[in-house]
Amino acid sequence: MPNELPKAYDPAAIEQKWADFWVTEKLFNTPANAEATGKPFVMLLPPPNVTGRLHMGHMLNQTEMDILARWHRMRGEESVWIPGTDHAGIATQMMVEKQLKSEGTDRKQLGREVFLSRVWDWKAQYGGAITGQMRRLGASVDWGREYFTMDENLSSAVTEAFVRLYEQGLIYRGSYIVNWDPVQQTAVSDLEVEHKETVGKIYHLRYPFADGTGSIVIATTRPETMLGDVAVVVNPTDERYTSFVGKTVKLPLTDREIPILADDWAKPEFGTGAVKVTPAHDPNDYEIGKRHKLANLVIMDETAHIDLQGSPYHGMDRYTAREKILADLDALGLLVDIKDHTLAIATSQRSGAVIEPRLSMQWFLKIQPLADKAIAAVKEGHVKFTPPMYEKTYMNWMENIHDWCISRQLWWGHRIPAYYCPQCETTCVSRTRPERCGSCDHAEMQQETDVLDTWFSSGLLPFTVFGWPEPSVDTSKFYPTDLLVTGFDILFFWVARMIMLGTHFMLDLPMPDGSKRGLKDAVPFREVYIHALVRDADRQKMSKTKGNVVDPIEIIERFGTDAVRFTLASQASPGTDIAFSEARTEGYRAFANKIWNAARFLFMQVERAKLSGYKMKMGAAMTVSALPEITPIETRWIFARLRAVCAEVDRALTDYRFDEAANAVYQFFWGEFCDWYLELVKLRLDFPEPVEGEEPIQNPETAISLAGLVGVFEASLRLLSPFMPFLTEEIWNSLYEGAPPAKSIALTRFPQAADYPADDTAVAAIDTLQELIVTIRGLRKELGIPEKEAAPVVLHGDNRILALADANRDMLARLARVSDVEFASEAPGGANARSGSGYDLTVTYERQIDVPAERERLTKEIAKLTKGLEAAGRQLGNEGFVAKAPAAVVEGLRKQQAETQSLYDKAKAALEALPPE
Repeated sequence: MPNELPKAYDPAAIEQKWADFWVTEKLFNTPANAEATGKPFVMLLPPPNVTGRLHMGHMLNQTEMDILARWHRMRGEESVWIPGTDHAGIATQMMVEKQLKSEGTDRKQLGREVFLSRVWDWKAQYGGAITGQMRRLGASVDWGREYFTMDENLSSAVTEAFVRLYEQGLIYRGSYIVNWDPVQQTAVSDLEVEHKETVGKIYHLRYPFADGTGSIVIATTRPETMLGDVAVVVNPTDERYTSFVGKTVKLPLTDREIPILADDWAKPEFGTGAVKVTPAHDPNDYEIGKRHKLANLVIMDETAHIDLQGSPYHGMDRYTAREKILADLDALGLLVDIKDHTLAIATSQRSGAVIEPRLSMQWFLKIQPLADKAIAAVKEGHVKFTPPMYEKTYMNWMENIHDWCISRQLWWGHRIPAYYCPQCETTCVSRTRPERCGSCDHAEMQQETDVLDTWFSSGLLPFTVFGWPEPSVDTSKFYPTDLLVTGFDILFFWVARMIMLGTHFMLDLPMPDGSKRGLKDAVPFREVYIHALVRDADRQKMSKTKGNVVDPIEIIERFGTDAVRFTLASQASPGTDIAFSEARTEGYRAFANKIWNAARFLFMQVERAKLSGYKMKMGAAMTVSALPEITPIETRWIFARLRAVCAEVDRALTDYRFDEAANAVYQFFWGEFCDWYLELVKLRLDFPEPVEGEEPIQNPETAISLAGLVGVFEASLRLLSPFMPFLTEEIWNSLYEGAPPAKSIALTRFPQAADYPADDTAVAAIDTLQELIVTIRGLRKELGIPEKEAAPVVLHGDNRILALADANRDMLARLARVSDVEFASEAPGGANARSGSGYDLTVTYERQIDVPAERERLTKEIAKLTKGLEAAGRQLGNEGFVAKAPAAVVEGLRKQQAETQSLYDKAKAALEALPPE
């Protein structure tokens, strides 16, 4: 018999075993540089930071990706899901710097080389936590292709990409205003800045004219930056200030004089209409400075402290300096007014520090040439977004894109391959460190200290993981990848940049057939699926401050991985956020128990059959292309339903409707297989006790039913496998007595609709019998018939229904506790009568009827039916509606009206038949 299953299902007892098995056996690995054997399905895991731990967003992402990877693999495709981790420059450096701070030191005291050694030590100890958890959770990734973004081969590819872009004139270096994080002391991109609306202040300051004839009042939200002012501008159309243009003012608290200039940037309606200009500390002021050829005066250092030797404010934090400056201005009578003002405070996404716009020497990538190709790739349909609304979001950003600041003032990351000559100040960008300066032959070239933005290296991953820049079979076979599953939060950080870099570097490279790769095949992926957010049970966003964060590991330990996966899948639909509920997870834990108990029932039947002499090879029952004539109706029905659900799951997963796929499997297995089929098939599993010395009696109908039971159950396990891999692996291996036809259920064929016979007649028959059974059960409950007590039924209906009931008396007896079925030529009446689609029935049961309660029930039913008749009468009595509506609609209404009238007449007759009170 199949290997015996424990009585209780315990996820903890099986999950680690199979997780280890899949990794040890390299079950999901694909050989490198192997020639193609068929169409592959390729995905790249969004690389989690080495600083991270699994959260519900990761769990959702990996559940969806794993379902798709397993589904495609079971459909016969070479499914390649590539895992890896990102070095996460800022985030990782922050973690190590916190560690150093607790030790009473910092990176500057250690020096760059020692600090980097500490980061590598930290990465070795704590890095890859999420991928370690992925192994435990059984993600079917190709661990043989696992990467880290600072692996030697990927680092070499990053250098190559940078140098090529530089040689193409697309990378340049210059001083520009950047978002400066004074805590991390590095530039951060616009995408790494969060804007928090808050009520602040706007300050009106008086700047006296240098000639002593008057003054002008300016408005600012950052008075501390006045120390770097180089001009005041007014709008040329502002009549208040026309005569002021050309004058100079004495900049308060300094010994400098600055001009008043006319510029359209000044808005007469904002503040006082006069604006101070600090080009080194404001992006708009920087542009004004360029237009008027003004000086750039940097007055703050990397930590946002005032950096003006000789100034009384030198060394002060920016906010301390603000208070001191305001006090000094007030003492001089130059602080005119302070008003409340709503403003958006820019903060660093990583450190939380308030961003300080700052003029800084940085490296930039000219983005427009790359963006143009990336826009065309989406417009021409080479990259598809699901949900489609994200295409518009992508386009809006791409069509308003700015050059990308790719340098970061960090030590951890890919160091920019630029070298400076201290002798002649020549800059050289090179794949390797030059031994001598090419201009002056100086022998000590110094490498740029900045590193590249983390997203630069991760943006190259779709082709660098396959060996670029070297040509490889893997690149020809696996690029472009098929699908990217990711969250909205990195649509611009990562998705857009992968499309830009992919279409730039892969365009015109050779295809397997020798042709040049066009835009269609240069994209990094064919489709982008943006998954939703996981919220709490009340649909609130999870946050530590709210205290509603759900730890997936803790939930998994309580309910099992499969139950958590199924919970997420059952709600995962494009464009819809998930309300994660423990109650729902508890329900799917019960579903796992149901599957386990169904397996135990099946194993028991197989054992009974073998004890009775039935010779059954387990593998023989697994494929059913046609059924014998004597196959019982419920077996024909369950195979037809299996066929339909296979088609439904395939369609749903094709459209990323994980919820529809999961719910289809759930309803089939619990609602049809367990609740109906297992009860029906018990009627056929009659295994006689063997008689010694006599040949066992082989009942063909019993043999077919047992084979059908095993076949449908085994197919159901394969159908469930992408959603619940641990449970199905355990049962499937046990079913085959430890000697399965494949190493894993994950390597078997996903059930296809074409594998099983259709049978509309059987489906219609079982539908009718189910309706009869449900109606009888409902009436028995109303009549208060004890559950174990059988009762006779009187049935009136069309010949098809009567024939079905007659042929399946045993089914009615078992599932509806019917002792006998009597057929009537007329519809039965009375309080015990019920009607359905094409039939009327009553349960004969001697019980004192509660006349008032029955009269009340029938009165309410008649009222309800009356409303239905009135509504139908209004529609069918409307000549305009009848003339314009489709004939099928009108006919359907007339049929519905007739059925309602019939039910009304029966209820009316039943009411009149009741004895008087």
